[in-house]
Formats: sequence, structure tokens, C-alpha cells
Amino acid sequence: MRFFSFPSHRFWFSTVALAVSSAVSADTFDYPALVHSQTDFGGVGLMQMPTARTAPDGKFTLGSTYNEDYVHFNTSLQLFPWLETTVRYTQVHDLLYSNDPSFSGDTKYTDKSIDAKLRLMQESFWLPELAVGVRDIGGTGLFDGEYLVGSKRAGPFDFSLGVGWGYMGNRANFTGDKNQSVDCGRDTTYSGNGGSVDINRMFTGCTALFGGVEYQTPYAPLSIKLEYDGNDYKADFISTRTGIPMDVNSPWNVGAVYRLGDWGSARLAYERGAVVTAGLSLHTNFNQIDSFWLDDHAPTYQPAPTQTDLSDDQWQALSTQLARVAGYQDNQVHFDGTTVTVTGEQRKYRNQDTAQTRAATLIANTGIDAKQYRIIDQAKRQPITETVIDTNTYAAVATNSYVGATLNDARTRQQPQLTSGTVKANQRDNLDAGLAPVFVQSFGGSENFYMYSLGVSGNATARLGNHLLASSSVYVNIADTYDKFKYTVPPDGTDLKRVRTLNRQYLEDTVRITNVQLTYLDHWGNNWYTQTYGGYLETMFAGVGGEVLYRPMNSQFAIGLDANYVKQREPGSAFGLFKNEYQPAENGNREFRVQTGTTTGHATLYWQNPLGVFDGTLAKISAGRYLTEDVGMTVDIAKQFNSGITVGAYASKTDLSAEEFGEGSFTKGFYVSIPFDLLTIKPTTARGGVSWQPLQRDGGQKLNTKYSLYELTDDRAPWFTRPADSH
Repeated sequence: MRFFSFPSHRFWFSTVALAVSSAVSADTFDYPALVHSQTDFGGVGLMQMPTARTAPDGKFTLGSTYNEDYVHFNTSLQLFPWLETTVRYTQVHDLLYSNDPSFSGDTKYTDKSIDAKLRLMQESFWLPELAVGVRDIGGTGLFDGEYLVGSKRAGPFDFSLGVGWGYMGNRANFTGDKNQSVDCGRDTTYSGNGGSVDINRMFTGCTALFGGVEYQTPYAPLSIKLEYDGNDYKADFISTRTGIPMDVNSPWNVGAVYRLGDWGSARLAYERGAVVTAGLSLHTNFNQIDSFWLDDHAPTYQPAPTQTDLSDDQWQALSTQLARVAGYQDNQVHFDGTTVTVTGEQRKYRNQDTAQTRAATLIANTGIDAKQYRIIDQAKRQPITETVIDTNTYAAVATNSYVGATLNDARTRQQPQLTSGTVKANQRDNLDAGLAPVFVQSFGGSENFYMYSLGVSGNATARLGNHLLASSSVYVNIADTYDKFKYTVPPDGTDLKRVRTLNRQYLEDTVRITNVQLTYLDHWGNNWYTQTYGGYLETMFAGVGGEVLYRPMNSQFAIGLDANYVKQREPGSAFGLFKNEYQPAENGNREFRVQTGTTTGHATLYWQNPLGVFDGTLAKISAGRYLTEDVGMTVDIAKQFNSGITVGAYASKTDLSAEEFGEGSFTKGFYVSIPFDLLTIKPTTARGGVSWQPLQRDGGQKLNTKYSLYELTDDRAPWFTRPADSH
């Protein structure tokens, strides 16, 4: 009797198919994630060629790549999810910086360049990720090129195919006449003295298809790359400059990447069938850096029995706690019978919620019978904003008396009003003094690739009332290599007044008085702030000046205007000024010019989150007259990440021609501003900065003033003190 039957071969086939399907699913599920790595030049890609992939938003990479032809030093930052930026220095082993040993000695030829990659489309089920990019934009053309590339993932494989122009297209396997020239007629000269963006030559010359694949091995730290190179290296700078062809035995490059952890990776490749290339990259993510504090415990809401007034000791204890626990330094506490008013400068917490919650709890715990608490945030004793906290509502918030209670239910932010009542206590100190380390470094110079200066700055400020400040700074040098500067007069023959390129002379003294000045700060009405100042304003200049700023509260916009009359300080003299414009040069060089008196100033527009699409961005656009008496405009764009780290870039273009300006054609530079509370174990609103200017020239240079009204009034619409993860 047969109860059932089935074909045995079908059962076997189904069972095997199920097993295979399960195995595939398990392998797919368990396969290590592919983490995209850097190219030899910096930026996400294969080896020589880019891909359409980008790093996670905020990822910062510091890397170096070495082979027998070049050594690259680069930094790459994912500025936005759709924009990758790279800054690079490249040294050429077989060539010198210049043919004049007295100028650059044995320093290797050094090229500075900037790359950018713009993601056009994200990958979907059917369509690839798509990106367009430029390499060596605004440089001298050693590696300049453009590309359009797509990338598509298939399990552990990531395939890329693109078309390149210029450096990435010189193989000319797509279009181009190599009989015309090694670069198919592309204009490889650069306008002016380098540093300009030569749009006319973009997407011209040879074009080549390039591509490759990156494979994530089952061993998580290891990935393998295979690449078809779009460059034939016949137009490379080494070949054209020396006349000696570079070894190229194959268009294929193969390499491996070993991830050392979230913090770094190592690369090794065999390229062109001729050279071994090795590289190392260090990583972090500016959006994900956390602080670690050893801080005072937040006070618990435990009001003492109600009393109509406090003793002098109790008021003073409250003032001390407001400074230490809540961060309101230089504070005064007022009381008029119904309102407790605190004025002070918040120097501890970037997050105003933290500071104001602590302050309100400290006041409430005294038991003082008050209807409201007023917290007036000040900067250098000038009122910036005011927060009014209703006592009864705050009590309900602090005790979680209802669902969803927040500090905003109890507080109102408004224009600062005059204080009322009697001064009960204060933590004011009219003299501030301290020491701070100073580390200055520069890269890519003609005399040496890397130079540095290490010293200590002693700073002191005396408050002569609520408006007048007397300040001074003295720098003591500990060690530096800036004595390697070789020249006094710019070798390119420019005849501008030496407002910044004379910096070597200012660095020769071990002890330098960098600042001695008087500053008067004030405000008009609700939205106007002013400062006037005079003295030795910075290392190189003395004079008088002033600034006015219009800054409505909670506005993304502010407008400022500054004007100054300055003279150049004489190096080697603590307080001397240059009297004659023309100065004799050392070593028999031609004489040079200095600034013996001029007016300089700018009108500046400040715009946070411009156009509403660049969140966490500050644009500063200024126009006016610079120190060497050129007239023009500066654009400064800064991006702030969730951690508070800010990365910015600026460029100044004036009425100077590229020939008048000299090497670089116009002023440009970058900077990074880091909240100190990411580096220390104590919370603070202070910041430190690192700036980088590829070339120090005299055109487009501003006066370095001690105080900035926009920074002092930051609480009006917080930027520098934006709390972490507020973007």
C-alpha cells in the first residue's frame, strides 16, 4: 500500500538548492563590511584612480604615500556627505625646488594642490553611485585632471568605471591624438604665477577610460585592489622636466589595504609593472569625537526653606558656586526683593541648557523667595543676551511634575535689560594673567619642507572699569627652525610693501612684545556693539582703530565695519616703528619697501547656514583695503561638525595682478578650530586653532586685531559655542 510518493531526484535537488541558498545567505550576512580606502593622492578610490565612493560625513584622513618617483603628504576631509576635499603636498625626488642653491639649497621640488569630488547620485538597486571630480585645482598643473566615475557594489566586490581628462586621461584610449603631443594638445601652462583656477583647460586634452575593482576578503582587515590606469605617464612632470621617461610596463596596478583599526590603515601596491608604492593613513571623524570630563556633579534640585533674603556669606557662596559649578565667571549677583539677577561670562559650557539649569538650581537651592531668575550673559562685561527663568515653572520642570517638561517651558530669551536691585556678591577680578604654549608650523617652504616654532606666551589683561581694558602679551621663544629662511627680498621680483613676507626678521628675537594696547568696548541700543583700540596691535603693526557690529539677536546675519590707521613695527626693536619706506636689504640684495603708515579696513557680512542648505556653515564676506594698500574682497567659509571642530577656507582677491602679487597669484589658506573641551578633562568654552597658508605673500593681508566683536557677541546666535550634536 502506498500512502505517498515523490521523485527522489527532485527531493535531492531541492535539498541541495536550499542548502546552497542558506550558505550564500549566511556568507552574505557574515561577510566583513568593505571600508573604502584612500588613493595614493588622497581621497577615496583605488590606487592612482578615484572611484565614486566617499567617506562617512566628517571623516578626516591624514596620509602619506611613497615610491621611487614621488612622496605625497595629504589630508582628506568629507566636508559634506556629498563633497570630499583633499589638500596635498608632493615632493619630487629627482628635482630641486629651484636651480638657485642659495635660495632653496637641496630642498626637493614641492607641489601644492587641492582636489575635490562631488557626488552626483547615490547608488540604488539598479543604478551606480556617480561622482565628478577635479584633481590639482588651482595648482601649477603637475597632476591636474578631471573625471566622471561610477561605482557599483556586488557582494564583496566594488566595481568602478570612469573617464578621465588630463593627468587621469593621458593614456588616450578613448579620445585624443597622441601624435599632437603627449597630452593631446591640453594646455599645461598655468596662468599668472600659479594658484589660479584655469577653467579653460578643464575637460580638454586626452581622455581615457579607467576602472577597477576593490575586493573585501573574508579576513576583515584586508582588501585587495585591481586597477586599469588611465595615465600612460609620458606627460608626467618628471619626464617632461628631465627628459628621462618613467618606467611603464603595464597599465594594470594591483594593491592591498590592511586596516589597522578604526584609526588607520596601511597600503602596498605594485604599479605600472615597475614600482612599489607604500602608504599609511590615519583616520578620525570630526562628527564623532566625544569629550571626557572630570566635572563637578550637577546640583540636585533641593530648595532650602524659603527666606526673604540671604546672609552676606550665603550670597557670596552662591556667587562662588555660580562660577565654579555653572561656569559664570566674573559674575555679579543682584537682588531687588523679587528677582535674582546674575551677570557674568560663561566660560565653562558650550551648552547653554547645562549652564542655565545648573545656575537656576543653585539659586533655587538657597531658598531665596524670588519670582524669577535673570541670567545676563556678558562678554568682557558687555551684555549680550538675557534669559529669564520663571521660578514656579522651573520648580515644576526640575521635579518632572508633568510629562515632557523641559527648560524651555520655564525660560524666555530676550534682549538684555538693565540690572536692578542691590549687588549682593561677586566673583569679579580686575586682573587676568596666564601662560599659554604657542606652536607654529609651516609646510612646503623653499628652504625646508617643514619648519616650526615652539614658545610660551605670557598674557595679562587689566579691567579699568566695565568698558576699558589694558592688555599685553609677551612671547618667549624656546626652539624654532625659522632661521632657515634664506631670503629678504621675494625672488620673483614683486615690489609690494613687505607687510607679511618680512616675518623672518620678526622671529629672530628670543623675547618679543607682541601686544600692548588699550581697548574700549561698548554697545548702543539692542543690536549695536563697538570697540575702539590703540597701541601695539600685533607682532608686525601698531596703530589705532575701531569696529562697529550690527547683530540682531537670533539672526543668521550680522554686518560689521572696521577701520584702522597703522604703521609697521621695526624688527629687533621692542617699540620701534619704521620711519623710511625703503629699506636696505641684506646680502647685497635690492632694497625693499615697508609700510610707514596707511589706513586699512573692511565691511563684513556674516551669514550662518547660507541659503538654508549648508547646515553648520558660516560664511564671512568682506571687502575693503588691505595692509599693502591693495583693494579687494575676502571670502571665508567654515564648516562646523557635530563635535564643534570647525574647518574653514578663505581666499582674498584684490586689484593686484598675478604678476604684482607674485607666486600663488592671490592669497588663500585653511584653518582648523578645535574646542579645548575635546582635548582636556575639564569643560571649557575656549578654542585653539591651527592655520595653514600655502604661500605667505603680501597681497590680500589683513590686520590681526586682538578682539573680534562677532566672536565676543557669539551668544546672540551661537556659532563658536554651539553645543555638540546641535547641527
